[in-house]
Amino acid sequence: MTDAPSSASSSSTTSPLSPLPALADQAEKLIELGVHELAGLTADEVRAYVDGAGPEAGGALLAVHPGRVPASALAPLLRREGKPGFVVVDMPDVDDFAPYTVELPDAPLYLVTGVDRGDHMANWSPEEALPAIEKDGRSPLTLAEGIHWVLQQPEALERNRCFMTIGSRLRKPNGSYDARTPAIWISNGTGRDGRERRDAPKVGWCWWGNRHTWLGFGSTAGRRSR
Repeated sequence: MTDAPSSASSSSTTSPLSPLPALADQAEKLIELGVHELAGLTADEVRAYVDGAGPEAGGALLAVHPGRVPASALAPLLRREGKPGFVVVDMPDVDDFAPYTVELPDAPLYLVTGVDRGDHMANWSPEEALPAIEKDGRSPLTLAEGIHWVLQQPEALERNRCFMTIGSRLRKPNGSYDARTPAIWISNGTGRDGRERRDAPKVGWCWWGNRHTWLGFGSTAGRRSR
């Protein structure tokens, strides 16, 4: 592995984001999109969960466990400039990407605290970024968590400031890991995406050892069930 580039060499600088919506508003957004039904939950159960979260949960992201709602079901709910999100055609196994180096709460709903896009690590490879994230006492976002973030805060996805979600990886039958690592970015409408998808939110992948100047690394300060 080559040395990780310094943050000063990144072509992306941090773009301040507004705070996440209040948990009650996030709950209503998921209900509006029908995510609660996909998860086998009632609207009242989702509302009761956030009502019991307490004031210390302020600023957290509300997430549904991927075992309840897979990434393939969440991605089309994304919107940007009126266009729905999609998963790239060469990632038909997107739902087989499981949590990697992270432990999710054993609950249908949980909170993700201190989310960050990792702009300062743009032009790092996933292989380089993971130990740096963990050294800072943080954890990489899973793909489902990244999608939840953009559902609640669409401005978290900006051109030239998108992010990878390396807390999800695919284990192959032989026990090794697939070199593809998931990311969320914005389609240019080229190739197999189709021109009609230009500017749409896109779930795709990049190689574990490759660097991209326009991709940071989503991470969290922690996760908890309440």
